[in-house]
Amino acid sequence: MLPVLRKAAWLAEYPTELAERLLAEGDLVHLNAGEWAQAEGDNRNGLSVVIDGLLHTYCTAPGDRDVMIWSAEPGSVLGHATRHGGGPRLVTAVCAEPSILLEISESALDRVAVNSPEIWRAIAAFTYEDLRNALRMAAEVIALRPRERIAARLLAICENGPFEAIPVLKISQELLGEMMGVTRKTVNFHLSTFQQDGLITIGYGRIKLNDLGGLRAIANG
Repeated sequence: MLPVLRKAAWLAEYPTELAERLLAEGDLVHLNAGEWAQAEGDNRNGLSVVIDGLLHTYCTAPGDRDVMIWSAEPGSVLGHATRHGGGPRLVTAVCAEPSILLEISESALDRVAVNSPEIWRAIAAFTYEDLRNALRMAAEVIALRPRERIAARLLAICENGPFEAIPVLKISQELLGEMMGVTRKTVNFHLSTFQQDGLITIGYGRIKLNDLGGLRAIANG
């Protein structure tokens, strides 16, 4: 568990003691595939850090439709702290596979902050990154054609996860299309061309990114 927290981008620059205090104050929750970690509109506060597994996050769109907007891998944070403002949960998070979460209440965060006040800077950092990702997704939808948008989204998922030198994204073509507002047929067509060019390798529910530079060239038009 500690290695997962130490590798998380929002904690990487801080002393190990901060991650250790979060583990000591938090509670581990084991969830099965299909279980909800949180629901949009919940009044719960505090954070849930993904320790193991994979969760998909959904937001309600006009017409009462639930749209997938992101995947939460180990090290990702769900929820938010309302100590300095905020409100109900913004997204629904559903386990795509058996998962383990570290739930840290706001009172637990206050206890952590007694000896590690930098926790509030760490929380501000991932909140900023969430906002950046949301704006980037909106810009992609407005500015890019489907081929460019698909390449950009693959890179965005890669950049925000704890991946190896050759990333393997755990996402289906259907869900990838849902995230970008394009059909599965469109996603399949462009991914197939990427694979023919050696940029990616498509597997069952997985996409291996072989050439990040090539994908970046496509995303940049």
